[in-house]
Amino acid sequence: MPSNNRRVVIAVFPDVDLLDVTGPAEVFALADRESGGRAGYRVELAGPEHGLVRTSAGVRLAVDLTFDQVDGRLDTLLVPGAVRPGPDGPRARIDPEVVAWVRRTAPTARRVASVCVGAHLLAAAGLLDGRRATTHWSTAAQLAADHPEVTVDPDPIFVRSGAIWTGAGISACMDLALALVAEDHGEELAMAVARQLVMYLKRQGGQSQFSVPLSSPPTSRRDIDELRLHITDHPDGDLSARALAARMCLSERHFARVFRQETGTTPAAYVEAARLEAARRLLEGTDQPLEQVAAASGLGSVETLHRTVRRRLGTTPAAYRRRFRVEPGATRGVDGA
Repeated sequence: MPSNNRRVVIAVFPDVDLLDVTGPAEVFALADRESGGRAGYRVELAGPEHGLVRTSAGVRLAVDLTFDQVDGRLDTLLVPGAVRPGPDGPRARIDPEVVAWVRRTAPTARRVASVCVGAHLLAAAGLLDGRRATTHWSTAAQLAADHPEVTVDPDPIFVRSGAIWTGAGISACMDLALALVAEDHGEELAMAVARQLVMYLKRQGGQSQFSVPLSSPPTSRRDIDELRLHITDHPDGDLSARALAARMCLSERHFARVFRQETGTTPAAYVEAARLEAARRLLEGTDQPLEQVAAASGLGSVETLHRTVRRRLGTTPAAYRRRFRVEPGATRGVDGA
């Protein structure tokens, strides 16, 4: 598709998250402005029917066209999400009409991207089958439980799998949109947009969206929650399945089943995520040699540190430290930007 005709259609529907719509729209608009119009983005809002759509913030958005009126080729189909309260925390709301439209429209788009809990809509439409994806940390367990055919990674800010992109929650929609601009027009334009937005350019797609202990809500079992805190506090300890099961006074097999049932992930994956977070904190906040970082974080060797950081964050320990090093006395935002 010519670079001067990048049609972006964003789905809007009742209770959609406002920033998930307006954040990316602002990024694309600024890309056009900063490029003197050469970026060619044309953003349209599509909804179930004409008129105003009330967002989760109470602000109403005007629909440009109905779902049925979306035709022709799209450059980007962007799907935000909506949540509803649940007994154990927020739950992604699945609107069958939106799912059907996404399934029908996705083949007409060069790429498809979801923001926040919009990943649940892509999964329900069958677009994430056999793919790795992310979503807001608070609904990652729901996504994994509802769609076992999807490899859910609750840690990254965004994930790209071929022509399908999934983004994490709230302000991460801006990081995702900047990554799309960078893919289309290069880092220079994306950086110009980030400067206008006073954003840190650019958070790596693999940078964690939230800390490991808070990446899932409290479980129904106090002993599991206490074990999670133990893992976080002792990343360099013996966190083998055998040791953790013994701490819980359970057999390894029963422990593994209970842990996955309560947390939505395996003990090994949780331990690796906790150790990676410990390594990230050391890389961001100290000048310790990589050998010490690997030992203190429980990853053991520099080789394992390199392999884990590259696989989960898509970069190297040295590159991560250069980008996210926080000098003593410096401050940083809640989202780590």
